[in-house]
This record gives sequence, structure tokens and C-alpha cells, in this order.
Amino acid sequence: MPSDDVLILAIESSCDDTAAAVLRNDVVIANVVANQSVHTQYGGVVPELASRAHQQNIVPVIEAALKKAEVIPEQLSAIAFTQGPGLMGSLLVGSSFAKSFAMALEIPLLSVNHMQAHILAHFISEEGFDKPTFPFLALTISGGHTQIVQVSDYFDMEVIGQTTDDAVGEAFDKSAKILGLPYPGGPLIDKHAQVGNKLAYTFTKPTVPGLDFSFSGLKTAILYFVQRSVANNPAFIAENLNDICGSIQHTIVEILMDKLKLAVAQTGITQIAIGGGVSANSGIRNALRDAEKEFGWKAYIPKFEYTTDNAAMIGIVGYLKYKNADFATSAVVSKARIEL
Repeated sequence: MPSDDVLILAIESSCDDTAAAVLRNDVVIANVVANQSVHTQYGGVVPELASRAHQQNIVPVIEAALKKAEVIPEQLSAIAFTQGPGLMGSLLVGSSFAKSFAMALEIPLLSVNHMQAHILAHFISEEGFDKPTFPFLALTISGGHTQIVQVSDYFDMEVIGQTTDDAVGEAFDKSAKILGLPYPGGPLIDKHAQVGNKLAYTFTKPTVPGLDFSFSGLKTAILYFVQRSVANNPAFIAENLNDICGSIQHTIVEILMDKLKLAVAQTGITQIAIGGGVSANSGIRNALRDAEKEFGWKAYIPKFEYTTDNAAMIGIVGYLKYKNADFATSAVVSKARIEL
């Protein structure tokens, strides 16, 4: 390995995925994720079960990443880990391992903000994917977050709009639950929506001033609509599932796009990058591609494996921090809530 190469081992454990990645500079050479199926039967993530599963998975996942990268621990330059936000028990598993491993190897420790990582994942060098130039707008959409962020530099970010209640991913999952679809339901709504009529049903979009979002009222409207329709026809959901999903997805995507258009108008920035689990949704991806043609925007859509929680995005932030010598100490603490 050339002496100027930096090898980062990255660990992500903010929720219910145990992930490890190895990066050589800004290139991912291994990216391993262990999913936790135990939560499906509960219809959502159970924090205690998540932290226990992380304890079981973290060593095998890190071993798998190092083996795939053909790297031994002694070659590592530093270890990056997710400091927050996330589930505290889950975060502590990753941070405790990272601190111990870094101390044993006598190499630097790098603490990473999970939401910054979703944005900076766009700076992973990946063939066929362009990197944004500053400034750009980032739409971070996931089960726990919905934000519009003005990004002026790698670590100069300002939240200019966010949800006032529920996150967009929660709106998808709760809508799926209303329809009797299993958890996680967001990807299933997307699947059915792709073959449904998105204009079959109309749901009122919430009126929220400025660049902020609200999804709680939409969830309630969907619930009442389904209840009324099923009362009139018990087979309503089964007979119209694709169209219902198409209409729900269309409404949510329109809410996101309306706010993005307003953000572009207010800032004059036409570079848009999306990140977070919901950025895998086909509806929002197609809407952004359409906006490129219609409005002259430049849209940056991440590789699928960098949308949901993964350690590669933690690694790229670690690499950028390493270059700035922005190291953490063993006294760094995990935080369930943390600002950009």
C-alpha cells in the first residue's frame, strides 16, 4: 500500500443494521451490512433487541469487512464510528467497540454524525456517480428524519427546513400498516405504486409555512379514507392496493418536491442531492430526474447500497475528518440526538 493511502475502518450501529466498511482514501473496498429480521414480528424496531443483535453481529461483520478488503488490523490508519443520532443502546455497541479497537491498535478515532454521513455519502468515489460541487441542497429523508440542508462545504451545513412532526419514512411505514402490509412497509408501497394509478385517489397535502414539512395530518387522512372505504366494501384494499399505494406515494413525493422547488427559489441553488433510506424510493428518484429536464436542476442520486444505513458513508466522513486531523478522544460520548 502506498504510504500516502489512508485506510479507514468504519462502523455503523445507529439503529437495527450492524455495518462495517473499509475505505482506501475515498474508495470503498468493502461494505458489509447485517440486517436484523427479529423486528418484523413487532412491526417496528425494538431498541433492546436491536442492541443485543448488534452485540452478536459486530465482530463477525467487522471480520467479514476486513477479509473482503484483504486488510489486516495493523494496516488501518483510523477507525470511524457513528456517534449519533440513533438508538442509544445500539450506538453504544458501536462506539465501545471502536474505542477499544482504536486503543488496542494505537490509531486515531473518528466520531461521525449519522445525518452528515447520509449527505457526504455523495463524495464516495464511485464509477458512474458524480460528486456535487458546493453549494448544494441536500434532501435527507428517512424513517427518523426529513430535512432540507444547505451544504456550503463538507462540514458547513445549515438545516433550512425540517419536519414539524413525523418523518417521511414513518409516513410510508404507517400508511403501509394501515393497509395491512408488513414492516418495513415503505418499500412495499413503492413496489405496488409502480404498477398502480397514482391519480386514482386524492389526499389533501398539508399547508405548512416556509420550508418545513408535516406528515401527521396526511397519515390521519389516509387512515380515515381507508376506514370509510372498507366500511363500504370489505375487499376495498385487496381490490385497489396498487392504486392506493400509487396515490399515497404520489402525494408524499409531491409534498417533498413542492418544498424543494421553494428551497431552490429562495436560495438560487439548483444542485440537489438526496440521501437517507427513503432516497431509494422510485417515485422521488423519478421526480428528481424529471425536475432536471423541466427546471434545469442537477440531481445527485446515490447508489442504492449507500441509501439505507451503511458504514461506507461513515467511512467517507471519517476520511474527510482524518485529512483535517479532526480526531476524537476516548472521552467522546454517544448521543441519541445530535445536530448537524
